[in-house]
Amino acid sequence: MMFEPITEPVIIFAIAVLIFLITPILMKKLHMPGIVGPILAGVMVGPYGLNLLARDATIELLGTVGLLFIIFIAGLELDIEGFMKYRHRSLIFGLLSFGFPLILGFSVGIVFQFSIPASLLLGSIVGSHTLLSYPIASKMGISKNKAIITTVGGTLVTDVLAMLFLAVISGMSVGQVNAYFWLQLILSTGIYALLIFLLVPFLTKHFFKIDGLDGASEFNYVLVILFVSGWMALYAGLEPIIGAFLAGLSLNRYIFSQGSLMNRIDFTANALFIPFFLLSVGMLMDVTALFASVQSIMLTFLITFSLFIGKSGAAFLSAKLFNYSKTESLVILGLTIPQAAATLAATLVGFDLNLINQNTVNAIIIMILISTIVGPSLTEKYGRRLVKAQTETEPDPEKRPERILIPIANPHTMEALMDLGFLVRASLQSDEPLYPLKVIKNHAKQAEADVATAEKMLGHAMFYAAGAEVPIRPLTRISLSVGKGIERAITEERITTVISGWKGPKTHSEKVFGGVIDNVIDHTYIRHLIVKETEPIQMTKRLVVILPKQILYKPGFKDAIRITKNIIKQLNCTVLYIVMDDDFEATKSVIEEIKPINQLSFTHLPDWEMLERYCLKLAKQDLVMAISARQGTIGWHPSLENLPRKLSDNVSQNFIIFYPFENYELDLRGQRKTPMSVISATYHSD
Repeated sequence: MMFEPITEPVIIFAIAVLIFLITPILMKKLHMPGIVGPILAGVMVGPYGLNLLARDATIELLGTVGLLFIIFIAGLELDIEGFMKYRHRSLIFGLLSFGFPLILGFSVGIVFQFSIPASLLLGSIVGSHTLLSYPIASKMGISKNKAIITTVGGTLVTDVLAMLFLAVISGMSVGQVNAYFWLQLILSTGIYALLIFLLVPFLTKHFFKIDGLDGASEFNYVLVILFVSGWMALYAGLEPIIGAFLAGLSLNRYIFSQGSLMNRIDFTANALFIPFFLLSVGMLMDVTALFASVQSIMLTFLITFSLFIGKSGAAFLSAKLFNYSKTESLVILGLTIPQAAATLAATLVGFDLNLINQNTVNAIIIMILISTIVGPSLTEKYGRRLVKAQTETEPDPEKRPERILIPIANPHTMEALMDLGFLVRASLQSDEPLYPLKVIKNHAKQAEADVATAEKMLGHAMFYAAGAEVPIRPLTRISLSVGKGIERAITEERITTVISGWKGPKTHSEKVFGGVIDNVIDHTYIRHLIVKETEPIQMTKRLVVILPKQILYKPGFKDAIRITKNIIKQLNCTVLYIVMDDDFEATKSVIEEIKPINQLSFTHLPDWEMLERYCLKLAKQDLVMAISARQGTIGWHPSLENLPRKLSDNVSQNFIIFYPFENYELDLRGQRKTPMSVISATYHSD
């Protein structure tokens, strides 16, 4: 039964959002990935189904936006350090993933007596793929897995090759493939990529420094970068999806995964635009065309066979070459089977140039339908197994819940402290809420107005955390001593980490940070991070970690290094460890063994004077982190108490002073003159 397509915009949109709401629920009941639902719905309500909706300019526009978002998010979430580490694997995998299907697809074209250009086009169509299943891997938290990183990098290779083949074949069809054609293609592509990677970071660094930016302004800036990059790709002779991926890469280190901006991007894409893309793909399908003739059935079967055999061969051979597990190889296969973006673009161009006929177009679309069902199903099934395998390999010691307390004194620094809290929470893999705290220094009977002011400040903290989908539990304490109020909250809420802001020394009479922070550090054994921020932490290009003498032997040293390494992965920055211990090799060896395994660099500085001179030469976008020690414990040195003041006076970078946890049984209160017996006990406790 066929209907007249609906033309009323409100009804069209209502049907679309009903599909986006209902189909994922139905797919879950059928044990299929939710991403398949809008595709099947598109088949049913589209021009070749009930004809309720036409695949008009609006559907195409929203679908194109969804496609660009998929590729853009893949670039944003790509582990740059891992990509650089596995770039050779990505190149090899991309060549295999494009080459095997290309050969098989070309052979199918020759068998069906296609021309050489048409056969090459068919091969390149089968050789490309779309990261349609990537949102599934991303939501499962396996996007940093080395096999996923290899696949995403390889996708860039396959799509670039597919677009280059399309450009060359288009030129062949009109007889324009000459030296000038190749020169223009190479120059335009090179200049475009250079422009993206130089101009976008430059603009982003200056934009995020603007005071008073709200979430809407930041999100609109990201949209401008995404779509202008796609627009400019057209002038370079490339497809917009290449521009979207490069835009994601260029913004990668400035939008960290746990931030509110990334959450806005994910939410907008997954709630609206990506479902429209899936719906538009489904509306292209004419299932009845499969049974039009025996030749159509054979062509559809062989094209689909070429895709599955070619992609399977590339996935399993790559897994063998790179020593990936069988589960990882099947996740790779699930990610690389789906066809949509480059496939549709190349198919429509080939049809317009009369290189392929309607039967071939129908066969390719049926292949797209099958691939978009099988690919997400494989990714979800084996992605869950990969998550389980990763969880089983990680140690699970009995420990307290990881709870982070953020004392807030100045509303202007609240967002910066919360951002660091998001990073540390993710580094600790904690499911606990953040605990922003406002201590009111007053008598209880006189504090009502102050409590109301504190509630407004904490309300803003709740709003900011909601943007990043991070739960928080705001706390208010009334105490005549701010330090005692913080200590009380630490005890009552069983806090394991404190993040405090610091403006710098007010007077030279202060011992280290001032009475409040100094007392909290002295009276607790938990982690404490004191941060002085001069620019947004996402601007960080390199983390410089200072390791004083004997810090290696602290009970919390390995824990602190593990946290710094996870922060590095989230910020996608490089790291330099400055080792001041004479036993340089031992310290380096311990750090290199701690997971996650990053690309690390080390330098050895023998004394504090050299360290001070070295810090003066640091770049503006270095984040300095000193792993410190409480006085009277192993790793403490008198110069550690002067370091925050000297950093504050002499360097313009962000810096963090990180006090690792001490052994729980070691009470540091009053240990300003700790006997050597206690230090010795701490030394041997690790």
